[in-house]
Amino acid sequence: MMGLFSQAGSHFRAVKPRGSIEDDKPPSDTEPDDTSILDENEGSIISSLISQLRVGMDLSRVTFPTFVLEPRSMLERITDFMSHPDLIFGAENCNDPEERFIRVLQYYLAGWHIKPKGVKKPYNPILGEFFRCRYDYPDGTHGFYIAEQVSHHPPISAFYYVSPTNRVSILGELRPKSKFLGNSVSTTMEGENRVTLLGKPEDGEYVITMPNMYARGILFGKMVLELGDTCMAKNEKHGLYCDLEFKTKGFFSGTYNALAGRVRKNTNDIGEVSGRWSHIMDFKNTKTGSKRVLFDAIKDGEKISPKWVPPEDQQEPNESRRLWKALTQAIVSKDMEAATEAKSAVEDAQREQRKKMTESGQQHVPRFFELQDGRWVPKLTVPQDPDAATIAVQEWIWAST
Repeated sequence: MMGLFSQAGSHFRAVKPRGSIEDDKPPSDTEPDDTSILDENEGSIISSLISQLRVGMDLSRVTFPTFVLEPRSMLERITDFMSHPDLIFGAENCNDPEERFIRVLQYYLAGWHIKPKGVKKPYNPILGEFFRCRYDYPDGTHGFYIAEQVSHHPPISAFYYVSPTNRVSILGELRPKSKFLGNSVSTTMEGENRVTLLGKPEDGEYVITMPNMYARGILFGKMVLELGDTCMAKNEKHGLYCDLEFKTKGFFSGTYNALAGRVRKNTNDIGEVSGRWSHIMDFKNTKTGSKRVLFDAIKDGEKISPKWVPPEDQQEPNESRRLWKALTQAIVSKDMEAATEAKSAVEDAQREQRKKMTESGQQHVPRFFELQDGRWVPKLTVPQDPDAATIAVQEWIWAST
């Protein structure tokens, strides 16, 4: 999930200063796929862009070159968090509330290791764009996912995942804010994941916030994308909390992709979380001293649940893969000129549509989500019966317009 929320301006690269003897090698303690080295033409484009920026500038309206793009929409990229459902399925059968909390924490931590090669960003979704898919699990059960761009300024992506038979739902919204900081770009992620174990309604919601993201080395050094700062997972019904720090590497010490946290019940420590989100993360029980692996990205990272997405010729015009089809094809073909044209065509059409709506006094009405008490929620009441819920969700997500 690395780079998931770098909505507007996560990745730049300036040409090397003249006379530099810097080797084209990634930093010694990063993975080769975690860094980006641009050629001279790409560096020149980025240098020209950076010359127009000022420290502290909001990047939400800045357009970036296509070679920094990962060929999929951010609405699809959120599905990385649903890649390892076995970690959370069946959690309601755990009698201990603390164990259920750990299982939810496992789900959250397992989503970060998925990332494109290099330092890339997904497409910025346009207003009204949506992505939907279905998961067909080996035991015959299913999961369903829908995400929609419900606001353009500020950018807000609402998403909903549910597996009725496996008794799990995840509701969330993302509100990224990016700033230029000099030799780095930061993306502050506002919004939350709200996990519900449908088989344990007495638990209420498990609420999880997101770390911030930093693209380092955009003016000098190698570009590296890092997660940083503190986020929290909490279940207020049982007084369970995890203060989780994603650590950025210091200039002279530390390592990349490290995290550390403590799990507590009210004010009493239960255990500690440590490791690297790109490798292995552990939980150590404070009372017993026992240690267990929360997630091993090296061993289990490839065991990703596949998703079924309708073929593009069966998708609606504002459905992510169809909407960005020409851009994706151009990026895969490494035709940056065609990619720029395709990207501009979508964005220009969006601007024209918004202009017409403004002139006519119309307001955009999201299709799948609505705002209730300051939160974006699905326009659906899910039946309690798993079979009825499966039918209702499927008919809602794939209803014809």
